[in-house]
Amino acid sequence: MTTIRQRKGGKVPEADEDQPSDEKNVKSEGKNLYDHTGGKLWNILSLTVGGIVAISLGLLTSVYVATLHENDLWFSNIKEVEREISFRTECGLYYSYYKQMIQAASIQQGLHGLVYDNKTESVRTINILERMNVYQEVFLSILYRILPIQQYLEPVYFYIYTLFGLQAIYVIALYVTSWLLSGTWLSGLLAVCWYITNRIDTTRVEFTIPLRENWALPFFAVQIAAITYLFRSHLQPAQERLTLLAVFVATFLFSLTWQFNQFMMLIQALALFILDCFDILPTAKVTWLYIIQISGLLLVCALQFFNSMILGSLIISFNTSILIARTIQKNLKKGNLLNRLGKLILHALLVSSLTLLVNRFIKKILNLESDEHIFKFLKAKFGFGATRDFDANLYLCEEAFGLLPLNTFSRLSDTLLFYVYIFILIPMTITAAIVALRNLSCSNQDQEKVEECTIALKPDAAYNLIHTVLFGCLALSTMRMKYLWTSHMCVFASFGLCSTEIWQLILKCARLYTSQRTQVIKYLIPIITLLYILYKFWPGIMDELLELREFYDPDTVELMNWIKSNTPNTAVFAGSMQLLAGVKLCTGRTLTNHPHYEDKHLRERTKQIYQIYAKRSPEDVYRILRSFSTDYVILEDSICYERRHSRGCRLRDLLDVANGHIMDGLGENEPDLKPSLYPRFCEEIKKNLPSYTIHFTRVFQNKTFHVYKLAKHK
Repeated sequence: MTTIRQRKGGKVPEADEDQPSDEKNVKSEGKNLYDHTGGKLWNILSLTVGGIVAISLGLLTSVYVATLHENDLWFSNIKEVEREISFRTECGLYYSYYKQMIQAASIQQGLHGLVYDNKTESVRTINILERMNVYQEVFLSILYRILPIQQYLEPVYFYIYTLFGLQAIYVIALYVTSWLLSGTWLSGLLAVCWYITNRIDTTRVEFTIPLRENWALPFFAVQIAAITYLFRSHLQPAQERLTLLAVFVATFLFSLTWQFNQFMMLIQALALFILDCFDILPTAKVTWLYIIQISGLLLVCALQFFNSMILGSLIISFNTSILIARTIQKNLKKGNLLNRLGKLILHALLVSSLTLLVNRFIKKILNLESDEHIFKFLKAKFGFGATRDFDANLYLCEEAFGLLPLNTFSRLSDTLLFYVYIFILIPMTITAAIVALRNLSCSNQDQEKVEECTIALKPDAAYNLIHTVLFGCLALSTMRMKYLWTSHMCVFASFGLCSTEIWQLILKCARLYTSQRTQVIKYLIPIITLLYILYKFWPGIMDELLELREFYDPDTVELMNWIKSNTPNTAVFAGSMQLLAGVKLCTGRTLTNHPHYEDKHLRERTKQIYQIYAKRSPEDVYRILRSFSTDYVILEDSICYERRHSRGCRLRDLLDVANGHIMDGLGENEPDLKPSLYPRFCEEIKKNLPSYTIHFTRVFQNKTFHVYKLAKHK
C-alpha cells in the first residue's frame, strides 16, 4: 500500500501552500482506501467462487463414484445376498457388524452383542469394539435407527451413500490444501481433476466400500489441510486455537477408523521431527502436533477398551521420546554449523534409543505380541534374512504388499501428473536442502537474519514436501499404501504449477525472471494443463459412465443360500478367511477365523485351520477342526489348485514350508525340507476313502466349493 511522507531536505511549505498539500493527501488517502476496498471485495469474490467450485467438485466426485458402483454391479437390481457378497473379504466382515446392529432388538442389545461377541471366533468371546475399528458402523447404525428414513432408504444404501459422501469431504480437503499452498483456487481445481482422471491409482472406494481406509483417508486429508493452515505465518491466537482443534478432531477420527493409523502418524511425526531439527517449522506448533497425536491415540485407546496394540505402538513411544529428549538436551539450536550438526546427530540417536527403550518397556509390561507379524514381514521384505514364518510370508506373497508396479508411473504420466510432480519436486527438494543448511549456519545471527534465511521455503510448503517424500517412499515399498501418496501427489503437483515462489525460482535460475512473466505463467500453464486433461480424458469418463455391467457370482450365491437353508443357526464354519467373512455377513453363522489379522491368537488359529490345504492326515485335520468346535468345513478349488501365485507363494506352498515339507511341482526346495507322509488333504478328501469318510461327509458341492460336515465322535 502506498504511503505519503515528507521529502528529505525539502523546504517546509508556507501557509499559502498548505491547501494544495492537504488536497494531495486527501486524494492519496482516498486512492488508498479505494485500492484497499477493491482488494477486499476481490478477495471475498475469489473466496466465494473458490468455495462454490470446491463444494461442487466434491459433490460431483461423490455422484461419480456412486454411479460407477451402480453401473459396475447393477446394485439397485440385484438380490440382497448378492449385494452382501459384493462386499468381498474383510469388507464383508466390517459391514456384518453394521447389519448386526441394525437387526438387533435394541441399540443396547446390539452394543452388548459386539462387546460380548461369540460368533466371530468360535469357542471364544471377544470384544469387537476393542479388537476392530468399527465405531463408524456403530454410529451409522444408531443414526439409521433414530432417523425417520427407514421407509425411504434401505440400510445398505444409507451405508454406501455415507461412504460416497465422505469422498466429497476428501476431495474438498485436497482442493483446500492445494489452494492454501498456492494462494489460488485454480490449483485446487487442477488437483481434483488429476484425482479424478487418475482414479485407478488414487482411490478404490467404488469396489471396496467398507474398507477402513475409505473411512479414514478423508479425515487424514482434512488433517493435512488443517496442518497446512496452521503453519501459515501471522495467525491470530484465536485462529491458531481453532486450527489446532480441527487438527485434533481430524486426527482422532482418522485414528478411530483405521487400524493402520499408528504407522501413518509415525511417518507424519518423523516428517515433523526432521523439519523441526532444521528450524524449518516453528517448534511450538510442532510440539502441539506431537501432543495432539498422542492425545488422539490415547482417546481412541480408551474407546477401544484400552487396546494394548495402541499403547505399544511406535508413534506413542516416538513422540514421548522426543518430548523427553528436548528436556534433556537444551540449546539444540545454538552454535556454529559443525556444533549444530553434532548436536542433531546426538539428538537423533537419543530419540531413537529412547523410542526403542520406551516401546520395549511398554510391550514387556503389557505382554504385547499383536504386531510382531508386521515386524517379521518388514524384516523379510527389506532383506534382513529369509523367513519361514507363515504370517510374514502370507503378506510377502500378496501383491498389495509388494513393490509399487512400474505401470503405475505410466498411468500417472498419461495425465501429466507424474511429470509435473517430478518437475516441482526436484527444485523444491534442492531448495529445502539449501534452506536447512542455511538455517544451521544462521543460528548465531539475530532473529531478523534467521528469518531472511528461512524465507525461501515457507513452513506449510516444507511440511507438504517432506510429507510427499516420506509417503512416496512408503508407496514405493508397499503398493497398498499408494493411495496415501497419489492423492497428495495431485495436491503437490497442482500447488507447484500454480505457485508464484516456484516459478520465481525456476525463472531466476533460467535468468528469465520478471514479475509480469511470473504472473502470466502461473495461470497460463495450469489452464493449458486443465484443457489438455479435459480434451484427452473427458470422452473416456463419459464412456465409462455409460458402460453397464452386472454382478455375477452364482456359485457363491448358491453356497450362501444352501447354508441359510440347510444348517442350524448355531453351526460353526471353517474355511478361508476371505470366504468366512462373507459367510458371517450373509448367513450369520459362527466362524472359526476371519480376515482381521491383528491378533496373535487369531493368526495361530488361522494357520491351524489352513491345514485343510496342507499335507496332513485326516485324523490330524479332524482333531484340529473339532478343537474349534467346527461343524462344517468349506474347501475351495481356487485355493487347493491355485494358479494365481507362482510356486513358493501359493497358500499350499506356504503351509508346506511352514510344516517342513517339500513343495509341489518342479523347482528347488530348501535342503532340510522333507516329503510328507500324507497326501494333500483338500485333494484326497474328494476320493471318498474310508479314512476320510469316517470323519467327513460331503453335504454340498458346486463348481467352486465343497462343504463337508464333521462327524461328532464320542
